[in-house]
Amino acid sequence: MTSETPRNSAVDHAVAAGIPSALADLGALVRIPSVAWPAFDQTQVQRSAEAIAALAEGTGVFDRVEVTRSAIPGTDELGQPAVLATRAARDGRPTVLLYAHHDVQPAGDEALWETPPFEPTVRDGRLYGRGAADDKAGVMVHIAALRAIREAVGDDLSLGVALFVEGEEEFGSRSFGQFLADNLESLRSDVIVVADSGNWDTTTPALTVSLRGNAHFTLTVRTLEHASHSGMFGGAVPDAFMATVKLLATLWDDDGAVAVAGLAERDAETPEYTEQTLRDEAGLPDGVRPIGRGSILSRIWNKPSITVTGIDATSVAAASNTLAPEISVVISARVAPGQSAREAYAAIQEHLRAHAPFGAELTFSDVDCGDAFLADTGGWAVDLARTSLAEGYGVEPLEIGIGGSIPFIADLAERFPEAQILVTGVEDPHTRAHSPNESLHLETFRNAVHAEALLLEKLDSRTI
Repeated sequence: MTSETPRNSAVDHAVAAGIPSALADLGALVRIPSVAWPAFDQTQVQRSAEAIAALAEGTGVFDRVEVTRSAIPGTDELGQPAVLATRAARDGRPTVLLYAHHDVQPAGDEALWETPPFEPTVRDGRLYGRGAADDKAGVMVHIAALRAIREAVGDDLSLGVALFVEGEEEFGSRSFGQFLADNLESLRSDVIVVADSGNWDTTTPALTVSLRGNAHFTLTVRTLEHASHSGMFGGAVPDAFMATVKLLATLWDDDGAVAVAGLAERDAETPEYTEQTLRDEAGLPDGVRPIGRGSILSRIWNKPSITVTGIDATSVAAASNTLAPEISVVISARVAPGQSAREAYAAIQEHLRAHAPFGAELTFSDVDCGDAFLADTGGWAVDLARTSLAEGYGVEPLEIGIGGSIPFIADLAERFPEAQILVTGVEDPHTRAHSPNESLHLETFRNAVHAEALLLEKLDSRTI
């Protein structure tokens, strides 16, 4: 086989024949509620890892498959179980590292789901369930593509392959760096495929070439030593809730754009994307205006954002006429590609301290920073990926940015500076990852498996 061989019917047929079993296996994985957060049943994460290890064994590709954990730096804890499977390259062929994660977000309020979150359900060409897309579909794209290339090539397969399926991506990848250090040689590769992103739409594939970084922390605002009667002291004593509201309001200007000095923006062109498309994909009702300035995609891909994602305060049901002494909020900032996440966090912290009203005491805790990603799009692997996506989907791929963050990609780039990183995925604008009614577009899944199998075929034909 050579990269010049016309459409390889063996790969095509192997992919098509394998899709039903791949979807059945995906459904079985979705039924496992593998939430890595400590408040949930951790035996389910182990169960999920063991199920994926069995699938990896069943491909017939690997010399070694194991479920393993690494320590969380600075603690006496181990991270969540990951699957690591490897086979050595032969005959001068490259090695590809295939990454995905098997842990999922909590279901949240199950009343908001049209069908049970951990009961995979097909309707209108989509598979619904928590993890159906993010990222158990990514796991199954790898498994199904490996099955197909093994079926098509048999014992002639010379490509080196490492499969790394993480178990705590949704919980901060706390042991990720140590896992890389512990398994450095097993993971060393020429090409890395991260199947944890999305496409332009359900028919147009994409390579993700930029991701924003993130700075995530808890801010506590304190104005009183203890709670006091709002009637007795209101009007003279600042309560923490008022101080918090006034302080948070300084983070944005009247257009809703971030108003923090020191946060950078990236200057890069973006494809055409209308406000109506934004309304449709984000669920923005008529009458509610978008925020920010500039092209819509530049706001999402290339500019910073700040969101308050949680608050500890008295609930409506428990409200009383009391001045709150202390309020805590969780702040999630997205950082433009090209700026250090730590630098961005320092700028936000400086801004908050400078704008604290009434001399309110501020405390910062649970700080988590992850750097952005900018791909080098000039490598030979990117060319192979573009061609494979075009053949697999029947549509030329786009190079896109993503407003979200995958901080561990920066760790991969640091540990393996010579490797070419390809960020792919199966999500589309209506996937609703992390939200109720998460779903996978089934035709997108088929095309993604096809494209990755073709990429593996091309890599197996290349000598380095």
